[in-house]
Amino acid sequence: MSSPFRNQRILAALVTVSMGTATAAAGAQPAAAGATAPWLTVSDGFAAFSVPAEAIQNTMGNVSSVVVEGNFGPSFNLSELGLVRSGGSSAWTSIIGPLPAGLYYYRLRGDDTKIVKDSTNPASVSSEPTWSTFLVPGDSARHLADVPPGKGGKVETITYAGGTATVWTPPGYDAGRQRPYPVLYLLPGAGGGHADWAELGRAGQILDNLSVRRRIEPMVVVMSDEEDVTRSRLPRAIDEQYNVAGDPRHQAIAGASDGGVRAVRTALARSSAFAYAGSFGAVFPDEDLRLNATVVNASLKLLRLYTGNMTDPAYNPTQRMLRRLGKANIGHEFDGANPDAGHNWTAWQENLVDFAPRLFRTVSDHRPSPGHVVPRHEFRPPAPGATPTPWLTREANGDTFVTAETGPEFAGAKHVTLWGNWAPGGSWVNVPLTRSGDRWRVTVGPLKPWFYYYKFIVDLTSQKDTGNPASITTEPTWSSFLVRGEESRLLADVPAGKGGRVNRLTYQSTVVGEERSAYVWTPPRYDPARRKPYPVLYLQHGSGQSYTDWLEMGRAKQILDNHFQDGSLVPMVVVMGNGNVPDFRRELLENIVPAARAGYNISADPRQQALAGLSMGGFQTLDVLKNHPGEFAHIGAFSAGIGFSPTPDPTGYDPEAINNGTKLLRIYTGNQTDFTYPITLGSMAALDRVGVKYEFAGVTPGPHGWDTWQKNLIDFAPRLFRS
Repeated sequence: MSSPFRNQRILAALVTVSMGTATAAAGAQPAAAGATAPWLTVSDGFAAFSVPAEAIQNTMGNVSSVVVEGNFGPSFNLSELGLVRSGGSSAWTSIIGPLPAGLYYYRLRGDDTKIVKDSTNPASVSSEPTWSTFLVPGDSARHLADVPPGKGGKVETITYAGGTATVWTPPGYDAGRQRPYPVLYLLPGAGGGHADWAELGRAGQILDNLSVRRRIEPMVVVMSDEEDVTRSRLPRAIDEQYNVAGDPRHQAIAGASDGGVRAVRTALARSSAFAYAGSFGAVFPDEDLRLNATVVNASLKLLRLYTGNMTDPAYNPTQRMLRRLGKANIGHEFDGANPDAGHNWTAWQENLVDFAPRLFRTVSDHRPSPGHVVPRHEFRPPAPGATPTPWLTREANGDTFVTAETGPEFAGAKHVTLWGNWAPGGSWVNVPLTRSGDRWRVTVGPLKPWFYYYKFIVDLTSQKDTGNPASITTEPTWSSFLVRGEESRLLADVPAGKGGRVNRLTYQSTVVGEERSAYVWTPPRYDPARRKPYPVLYLQHGSGQSYTDWLEMGRAKQILDNHFQDGSLVPMVVVMGNGNVPDFRRELLENIVPAARAGYNISADPRQQALAGLSMGGFQTLDVLKNHPGEFAHIGAFSAGIGFSPTPDPTGYDPEAINNGTKLLRIYTGNQTDFTYPITLGSMAALDRVGVKYEFAGVTPGPHGWDTWQKNLIDFAPRLFRS
């Protein structure tokens, strides 16, 4: 039960159970009796999608792949969350989370080309009719929340000769005020519309919150998609309909992406029109600045540039623009690079929060926003074709970004993504790649220190990164890499010669009638002749895996080596056997255990024996506990239960025999994205009913995957064989 795709097929049947307390997505109302149930429910930051198969059939036709495309990836960049449907399941489903606080936008995509809006979510985006939105509340997104009724300003749409605009007026706006209001023009990116700043940028909520906190001057904000505001009829229309100042000292212009380019160009070329200008993630072209610095600096009170991190296509152009401005002696400020966001509305929302309070007032603090970094270099990944991949780039602040690239064999592909465990909690999303000559390339990050695995999805087909020598026996298309840091220290190799040894143990299986293999880890300074035999842990894998996975994916050797070096591990032998058999109890007791005892100096004393496993291996472990209580005094179940049901029957579990013969029974589960989460909770309730004693390790942040199980082994191994 290891592969996310296998797991999510089972997840389809459990979404209702695990998300039973979920509420409707922000912006949507709960379905009334007889109404269509929402496709998305959100609770505590977990987003659960359940799209009726009939709806997919009616809107997309026959498709083999359905994903939710949204800003779920690292840095809030667009990524694809795979939905699964198994057998006769009536819905395509998946869960992701917990998502960081913020505004999310999403749509459904079938077989890479068929795009559908969530028809059950009324929240929409005017310029992109297939997008829907929802808000995950939280302190970091407090500026995006609605203010109390009656406390905010007013957002309205106006029409004028030549176009339409969205206008925000501040709380208490007075059309007859003696002192006219200053005005800020906000521009969207290429292809966007005037409503984008309200619907995706949450500009109304941001300005309301800043106003309530008295952090901005009362102003009128005009959101427009005019190519050149100064040469349009918009300023005259605003002057006629609103009480706004017309002098440049009370005029500001800013924009996101392409809108930022237009805003800065306009401000520099017509510095007599605007005293304030801002670019939010502007991808500036490389062009000379033929400007009179004296004139520009005399008129322009503030020119402030913003960019996201290295995943932002504006990152390098902004670096070059800063150098050109410096060379031209044009006064400017730089907010630094936002390490947590890329080229997206999350970054631009934060940019507006920083920019608006600097307008039409004296500001003493000209530093970058807290947490932003001020890089002095451009981001240059290796040249195409460089090997091995992927390439890890570590910034001075410790952030690590990874760049992956396909080979030229996929030059003719139409849609290429990079699937990996970099979504919140270690969940899996596909990050789109962009064509670079005859290759496809993407940069992902920042990634926290941990162990990552990935593969390319090329036109719906899984492909290995052939430039990465790392291989996974049971998942031939997967590759892996480690991001180093304190959080991943226990997953890193110890210095050469300091770790234990791994050997292959072969044995004859009487259950399947063939020779089989296991891996055995022995601790440093293992002594096969030691008078006191070593305690032993039998560590089992999940479905679709084999004895190789705890080493290749679980980093078991590194975890055990590091714990031993830290002095937190009792010297033991760890046997990783092959559990792919119809009768695991017989395989373990008749084949694996005898072979291990014959080959290694290990104890047969039940008190010195431990058994643990993940998913299928965890179910097998608990089945051994049921049928052979006391045979193994230390038991660990990772993402498993006593039966494959949220309400299992504990019949057959002998509480007296288990409690008397078991020193440690420790149960682990991932969070709501782990499909066995309700099974584990139900199993613990069943054990409570019959009086079996156990320890619950608490919810491990993560899905039904290796992020969770590595953490489980890190916690479990040091607890074994302690007096």
